[in-house]
Parts: sequence; C-alpha cells; structure tokens
Amino acid sequence: MNKIALSILFILFLPPLAGAQTAAPIETDARQAFLIDADTGAVLYTKDADTRMAPSSMSKLLTIYLTFDALKTGKITLDQELTTSEHAWKQEGSRTFLNIGQKVKVQDLIRGVIVQSGNDAAVVLAEGLGGSEEGFAEVMNAKAQELGLKESHFVNATGLPDPEHYMTARDLGMLALALIRDFPEYYHYFSEMEFTYNDIKQGNRNPLLYRNMDVDGLKTGHTDEGGYGLTASASRGGRRLVLVLNGMDNMQMRADESAKLLDWGYREFSDYPVAKAGEKLAEAKVWLGHTPNVPLLAEDNVTLTLPRAARAGLKVSVTFEQPVPAPIVKGQPIGTLIVTAPGMEAKDIPLVAGEDIAQLSFLHRVKAKLRYLLLRV
Repeated sequence: MNKIALSILFILFLPPLAGAQTAAPIETDARQAFLIDADTGAVLYTKDADTRMAPSSMSKLLTIYLTFDALKTGKITLDQELTTSEHAWKQEGSRTFLNIGQKVKVQDLIRGVIVQSGNDAAVVLAEGLGGSEEGFAEVMNAKAQELGLKESHFVNATGLPDPEHYMTARDLGMLALALIRDFPEYYHYFSEMEFTYNDIKQGNRNPLLYRNMDVDGLKTGHTDEGGYGLTASASRGGRRLVLVLNGMDNMQMRADESAKLLDWGYREFSDYPVAKAGEKLAEAKVWLGHTPNVPLLAEDNVTLTLPRAARAGLKVSVTFEQPVPAPIVKGQPIGTLIVTAPGMEAKDIPLVAGEDIAQLSFLHRVKAKLRYLLLRV
C-alpha cells in the first residue's frame, strides 16, 4: 500500500475590500500595552508587552482570582466574616476604611477590592486565605506559575511598590482572561459602579464604565513608578476584547488612551468562522476497513480574528494521507486544516476521524490484498 498525500483547497468567498490588507496603524502614549481577542486568542496590539513593570493595584486581580477560587472550591463563603488586623488597617493608599478588629463579610471585601481598590480589604482577604500576607504572596506566586504568568512575581496582595513585585502587560491580560473564563458567576462584581462601607461611598475607579462602551471590568492601578494603568474588558457585538495599558501620566490620559485602543480593536478587526465543531470537511479512503471512507471533522469551532481588510484573502486547505489503514478510532487525528490569510502566520488545526471503522476479517483482508496486487499487475 502506498499512501497518497492529498490537499484540498477551500477559499472563503467574501466581498473584497480595496486598499491594504492590514489594520490601520495606531499609536498609544502608554508605556506598555496589550490587546487581545478573548474568544480566539488573537493578539491585536502590543507595545513593550513583555517588559516587567510595576502593575500597581492591577495585581489585585490575582488576589481576587484566588478569592474566587476559594469560593468555588468551598474553602470560604460570601457570608463568611474575616477580621481586620492591625496590619490590614495600617495599609497606605486607597482604602475601604475598615476598622481594627472589625469583622467583614467576604462579599464586602471583594467589593472593597474591586470597586474601591481597598488595600486594607485586599490584606484582610490575603490573611484569611494565606494566614499572613507573606504566606498569601507565596500562594500568589504558585498560582501565577500555574496560570502561565511567566514574567510575574508578587510580594504583597495590594500592588504597593516593591522592586520584587512586578508583572508584564501580557501577563495581566492572561490573568484577566483566566478570571473571565474561570469565574463567570462572580464576574459581575467588576461592573459595579459604587460601593458603600462604614457609611463611606466610593465609585468604581474604572473610567470606561462611565463611557457607554460596553466595558464591564476590570481594574485600575497607579503608583509613581508604574504610572496610571488599566486592565479593561468589553463585550461588543458578540466579541470580547481585553486591554491592558500602563505607564500613563494622568487619569484623563488613562481613560482616553484606553477608549481609543478598544474602539480601534473593534473597528479594525473582526471574527471569521472557518469551521464548526463536528463539521465534515473531507473524506479519506480507508485501507482494509468495513467502510471505504472515513469523514474528517473539526473537533471544535474554528474562528479567526483578522483585520477586516484581510478577509478577502482568507484561505483554508485540508491535507491528509490516504488510504488510512483500519482499524480507525473515532477522534483519531488523521488530517490537518491549514488556514492562511494576509499578514498572519499559517494556522494548523488537527482533523479527526468522525467514526469508528473496524478492520476486515483475516480472510477478507487476504482477498482485498490479492485484489489490490492483481489490479496493479
């Protein structure tokens, strides 16, 4: 039996666009930037995204991730009360204005961290989950490695300045994606506009929540070293984008630059479906099987994010070798879906067998091989 490599080319016929097949260029005054499509994982924009930086209060997103994780696993409950220590009460910077010895519900601490960026609330959570803020920092670093945040290191729960406390814009983006993916039941806290505790009302510091931009999270940050930063997420037209900006000079710049980058991402890029999960994309011949052909399927939905101007050049091909020897198991990798478009690296997606195909009996295999040899003579 000689296997034959076969390629089938599909061209997605979409209306052509005039002009260049790349997104319109954009610049930002932020020192670091990272913009990603949450659904497809396509990175739309970077600027020094892998440079270590002071993440300021944006690093509280990991404090919140660990809190949500503890809720989901039943380690704590929303109504459980944690006690405010002197160490928590003494925290500098933004605060929820907790009192020493005050017992605070976990749900109120979450709001204190997310809405008010309270350093005291973050430390109460850290001590409740890790025994001490130092112990919690060890848990933070372990979870960061587990989540693939390779250029991040934490020494506190708040993001207060420390030379050994750093992240990158890319790591912050990945952390935001993990929060959205892993804890949809708690994500609503990020869009709350205000929170009152101990009779002190504070508004959410995320400026894009007030701009009618479909933004529903996540966290601001500011230190003298890091400048003004924002990790934001928006869901518009069925697409979710996550943006990280840092190193801006003031709050107005933070708001304007973030709005500009998000609008650019939605305007210049779009998602294009390539294949549906379970969709038959090709058939391969089977050698010595009860069925002569096996369907090749995509296991998952395949969608690409591309510049709108590049959509006319989107091409999809299927490549595989045939015949495929039986037995064949459903889900067995057999071929590859190759997607190309102007300005992007080729994307390879495995194609799998759509059904089980048993091997012929010994006698039938002998007959089939003899027939094959006779036909070749």
